[in-house]
Amino acid sequence: MSDQPSGANSRPETPPPSEDAAGSDGALKAGDAGKSGAAVPPEDAVRSASGAGHDTASDAPGGEGTTAAQESVRAPAAVPPQNTGPYVPVVPAYLQAPPPPADPWRRRAQEQKPSALSRLRPSVPPPIRAATLWAVLATALLSALLLGDGLGPNLLMVAAPAALAAFFAAQAAGRRLRPWTAVWAVGGLALLAVPALRDAGWPTFLAVVSALALGSLALHGSRTWPGVLLGSAGLFTSVAAGLRWGWRGVRDRADDSGGRVRTAVRSTVVALVLLVVFGALFASADAAFADLLGSLTPDVSLGDSPWRVFLFVLGLAGALATAYSAAAPVRWDSITVRPGPARSRVEWALPLIVLNLLFAAFITLQLAVLLGGYDKVLDETGLTPAAYARQGFWQLLWATVLTLLVIALALRWAPRSGPRDRTLVRGVLGVLCVLTLVVVASALRRMDLYVDAFGLTRLRISVAAVELWLGVVLVLILAAGVFGAKLLPRAVAVSAAAGVLAFGLISPDGLIAEQSVQRYRSDKTIDVLYLRDLSADAVPALDTLPEPLRSCALERIQRDLETSDTPWYASSWGEARARDILKDHAAEGRGSECYELGGHDSEREGYEEEDSYDPY
Repeated sequence: MSDQPSGANSRPETPPPSEDAAGSDGALKAGDAGKSGAAVPPEDAVRSASGAGHDTASDAPGGEGTTAAQESVRAPAAVPPQNTGPYVPVVPAYLQAPPPPADPWRRRAQEQKPSALSRLRPSVPPPIRAATLWAVLATALLSALLLGDGLGPNLLMVAAPAALAAFFAAQAAGRRLRPWTAVWAVGGLALLAVPALRDAGWPTFLAVVSALALGSLALHGSRTWPGVLLGSAGLFTSVAAGLRWGWRGVRDRADDSGGRVRTAVRSTVVALVLLVVFGALFASADAAFADLLGSLTPDVSLGDSPWRVFLFVLGLAGALATAYSAAAPVRWDSITVRPGPARSRVEWALPLIVLNLLFAAFITLQLAVLLGGYDKVLDETGLTPAAYARQGFWQLLWATVLTLLVIALALRWAPRSGPRDRTLVRGVLGVLCVLTLVVVASALRRMDLYVDAFGLTRLRISVAAVELWLGVVLVLILAAGVFGAKLLPRAVAVSAAAGVLAFGLISPDGLIAEQSVQRYRSDKTIDVLYLRDLSADAVPALDTLPEPLRSCALERIQRDLETSDTPWYASSWGEARARDILKDHAAEGRGSECYELGGHDSEREGYEEEDSYDPY
């Protein structure tokens, strides 16, 4: 039996001369398939039969009778060929191998959406320069060596190379120094002068935090409300990116240096070893040289090594974040806060007008009472001085803060369809700001009466300063309503920084001591037990008290200074001045005699309430 298919056997060996090209091609394909021994698919068999039938019908006379048969056979030929090679059977779906599971830890690049922070930081920083790396290293070393002993002039020493690193990075990125950038930078450095001048810890803390905020604003160049509020803390968003940026710079330079970096490291290590060895020998050989060397070098011991390492890492990360922000700042101004839906004039203005009338009624009563003096206050209210002062000041302080919140919300939903709406908004909010300024004055007047009766404390002077700054903010809002609100965010930030700087420079502890001494000279009470807990900034004023009040007020401060071995770079000017005063005229130990002074007739008089002490 032949292996060729039937279509190939029925075909004549010599085709007639009238055979067309289509029939010849079909016969050849079928014959080739038969010779190869491969099975012919049904589609190929149909095509072979169609070609053969077409050939025989074209030669037969009377072609009309075979037209229907030709059409029925010719119809499948319209299907294009699908397989020209060997036939491959189709595997059913249930026999196919399942696809491999997707990796949940791998995401395609096209599926990763840019983060909000990357959209706000559109620029890519250039490669870090060698000058920037050296400035960053100097910042880290100074942080580890100087900041571990306390805060003082050393903050300015650490800030100087960090500022240089930011300058070099900004210069490499093509950024120019703008006026507001200079304002923020100079303000931040000025705030760092407070720890160098004052010994008190609480003004120092406020100054350092404010200096960091101003430095961040200088790097990012913010001018809108979101920019000022978020840009003041935007330096922390560059810590991780700055570390990666610095590591890439060090790695690239080590690869391209041809061994120069390793040589520099070895030379530095050898120089340090020689300095330590020969410095120790010379110090042991001469006491004067040992004293000089001890005064110039930081006192570093193995016990505080973890703390020094932490300060090194902190300085390194902070300097790299500063330089990275200078090279590729986050554009916080790109965040836009859309105003709320505009309200109608009546719906918007009616609540504010009612609030203005309430403020006016309160202010009228306050003017009638407070202008009469403290005795008039007691006669009208029947309260003790302490109760009236505590009851009034805190409420008025919160009223001022809430008024600022009301103004912000009112501006969000204010009507803004035309000039008449703008006039209405300015008029209503302007009256509210003016009335709130009178409330601020009333609160400060209450504080003045309270201080005149009982003296200054840290809490009283702090909250009075905050109330005074809120009054400045109200004045700036009034000015923005007249001249425009473009500069209002930056003006408020400048006023806050200026307030913190002035608060540190006036020396709150020294002011408290001076006011207490003046009260004593005016035959009023003095609280020695409170004054002895002040910082060294109060020593010049307390030194003018007569004995035994002077020794009782200065005894604890003198003991703290004697037990402290703070080096010169961590000592403030206030502490150095106090040491000089007490060195010339030391305080005498009075023992239990100090507890009897001012104990029965102090500022706590008048507090016959449940509380046994004055929390205010």
